[in-house]
Amino acid sequence: MGFKRGSAVLIRRSSDILSSEITPREVYLNRRQWMAGAAGLALAAALTEGLEAAPLSASKSPFSTDEKRTSLEDVTSYNNFYEFGVDKSDPAKNAGKLKTSPWTVKIDGLVSKPQEIGIEDLIKSVTLEERVYRMRCVEGWSMVIPWVGFPLADLIKRVEPLGGAKYVAFETVSRPDEMSGLRSIFPVLDWPYREGLRLDEAMHPLTILAVGLYGETLPNQNGAPIRLVVPWKYGFKGIKSITRISFVEKQPQTAWNKQAPNEYGFYANVNPNVDHPRWSQATERRIGEGGLFTKRRPTLMFNGYAEQVASLYNGMDLRKYY
Repeated sequence: MGFKRGSAVLIRRSSDILSSEITPREVYLNRRQWMAGAAGLALAAALTEGLEAAPLSASKSPFSTDEKRTSLEDVTSYNNFYEFGVDKSDPAKNAGKLKTSPWTVKIDGLVSKPQEIGIEDLIKSVTLEERVYRMRCVEGWSMVIPWVGFPLADLIKRVEPLGGAKYVAFETVSRPDEMSGLRSIFPVLDWPYREGLRLDEAMHPLTILAVGLYGETLPNQNGAPIRLVVPWKYGFKGIKSITRISFVEKQPQTAWNKQAPNEYGFYANVNPNVDHPRWSQATERRIGEGGLFTKRRPTLMFNGYAEQVASLYNGMDLRKYY
């Protein structure tokens, strides 16, 4: 399956630059915090801090884009993970304190088979794929990332949602001792971080749970040991370091929507025709392509995945349900 992108470009104006985009990025590459087993490999009984990230065996996916990938250094050093600080460099500097073993994901709510599963057992039970996806941040920058993961639908089918389950809610681990951003006097958000999807969005083939990138287990700053990736939505929907998945009847509260509902909608579909109240969403800056004043590229509807996902929103007013 091929994906296309527009070729027109625009010159960036200085007024378009966000303060969040000009944070210093001279940080070391912190990729030595978590070691997990891979499908087809022996899994470590205990994951020890200080070891290199483990390789993951994954098949190629037809859902991948053939666009140029963002460098590993940029992907792992330019991050939003406010549990570890608000600057782009903070997660790489601070996330190493997060202990990712043992790690259990609790699955509950309106399901026939609620369960708690350790990350090693979860990885052993699925078939991993490499999915090269575009990632568009609501702040106006983008990347192309080769994730390693598996369809969320595979896990959903395993727990057998009940008829009343209409949404899937996700929750990030909350450990103030290990997550410096949670100890702030003026917290950015109401912790723990929460996100949610409609059940049909969660079941879509493009929606994955990622356990790695660039062929290795996830670095802490990118959401180790397991995170959500929904490529047609803005990046903040991709909740990191998931510890709980709940199936619910009503639309769940989500972190950014609760904090600023006029700026961050529940759906958060990438839409160049619906601006953020404080900036345009019509164009984006691809990380790694030149300096701050490099040419910007047009943002694609649903981040270029319209052919696959537009039908999910037939009849919806996408300006109202942004």
